[in-house]
Amino acid sequence: MSVLSLLIDGKKVMGTGERTFTRNNPVTGGVATEAAAATVEDANSAADAAARAFPAWSETGPAERRALLLAAADNLEARGDDIAKAMAEEVGATAAWAGFNVMLAAGMLREAGSMTTMIKGEVIPSNRPGSLAMAIRQPAGVVLAMAPWNAPVILGVRSIAMPLACGNTVVMKSSELSPRTHALIVEAIQEAGFPPGVLNVLSNAPEDASEIVKTLIGHSAVRRINFTGSTRVGRIIAQLAAENLKPALLELGGKAPMVVLDDADIDAAVAAAAFGAYMNQGQICMSTERLVVHEAIADEFVEKLGAKVRSLTVGDPREGKTALGCVVDQGAVNRIMSLVRDAEEKGAKIVAGGQANGVLMEATLVDNVTPSMRIYVEESFGPTASVVRVGSIDEAVRVANDTEYGLSASIFGRDTVRAMNVAKRIESGICHINGPSVHDEAQMPFGGVKDSGYGRFGGVAAIEEFTTLRWITIQDGQPHYPI
Repeated sequence: MSVLSLLIDGKKVMGTGERTFTRNNPVTGGVATEAAAATVEDANSAADAAARAFPAWSETGPAERRALLLAAADNLEARGDDIAKAMAEEVGATAAWAGFNVMLAAGMLREAGSMTTMIKGEVIPSNRPGSLAMAIRQPAGVVLAMAPWNAPVILGVRSIAMPLACGNTVVMKSSELSPRTHALIVEAIQEAGFPPGVLNVLSNAPEDASEIVKTLIGHSAVRRINFTGSTRVGRIIAQLAAENLKPALLELGGKAPMVVLDDADIDAAVAAAAFGAYMNQGQICMSTERLVVHEAIADEFVEKLGAKVRSLTVGDPREGKTALGCVVDQGAVNRIMSLVRDAEEKGAKIVAGGQANGVLMEATLVDNVTPSMRIYVEESFGPTASVVRVGSIDEAVRVANDTEYGLSASIFGRDTVRAMNVAKRIESGICHINGPSVHDEAQMPFGGVKDSGYGRFGGVAAIEEFTTLRWITIQDGQPHYPI
């Protein structure tokens, strides 16, 4: 197995310390990947390289940037099989999840390409005679991008596509849990023909992460930061960014509710709930964790969903025989199972699942969940869904909002006007009516509220995140000054 290198200034290097770290297969325990472990010196070198490349790259025309991003999308799709193997080995992902990752990520690169001519400004009427006043958007500078392991292709590409489209250069810190997957997407993008230094990538040993991140955020050339990951780490990133007076885009944890109203199409709601809760073993920031169900239909809904959940088999994703792969590591399984057992001890009913064999955890459905249970409050980030029964729309809204998170939400009801009125009351950045909470499209403004973070990825909204708005005037040279 070859050792993965860093990418700095267009060159693959092992780093100053020539240290490496390993990522083990979560199912077998064997080594999945060995990668270079960057040092603080490497982090500074990558940021310096991005800074040197920025002036020329920021002046490239939109057609040139678009052509490179489109070529990168084609390259990414061509690596689909290799990416699927890497995702199975590193994070236990199924082939279906890997394929979806590649498809959406390629779309994100193409969408970013289309955005290169959407970076616009405006002429603003001035009170000063003879003055032409303009608000224009310019590239911000070097962008620090940090992406997680759970949707490594989607979130890795998302972290760098729009910054590049806007004329910025990038330093990407790859995930310690999916370094090979992230290396594959970087190779696909770099081989499209991006100039040296425009895209730089660092992999690091887990114990070095905090020092590497602190160094990069503090580097004078870094002007923007984007991070996708846990709320716990997001708070640290936000504090470091604030200390350095640098804007950060944070897409953090979630505990998405699905509100099932009394007039819902139950079969449709069941299908969406199963997909939203258990796709990728529930390891998606938008995963449906809370099923807020009107008591008038709750028994039928739980019975049908329970049958569906029991049909979802789990196994080694490399064999390609099951709907679910593995949870990312044993520590995550232990944490998730502790939530399930706590709920059961406090009176909840395990409708389906509830067992694990190592990192292979059954899809689990828990009914009659109450606020006294940890699973009501804590993000499980695993293959679980909790049913909370309610007696009215007002109670459903209260329960849906009774969380520190606010990323995605879903509402099912045949009366779409009533469902829309409910959606307006839900505290989340994203809400889907008669669709699952797990839904992403490259052109949509993606992000959350409350402890799910701030800022938006996707389409035109991302332009504001990765450009600087400037006021520039052209004056006639004949002003009247008071002194």
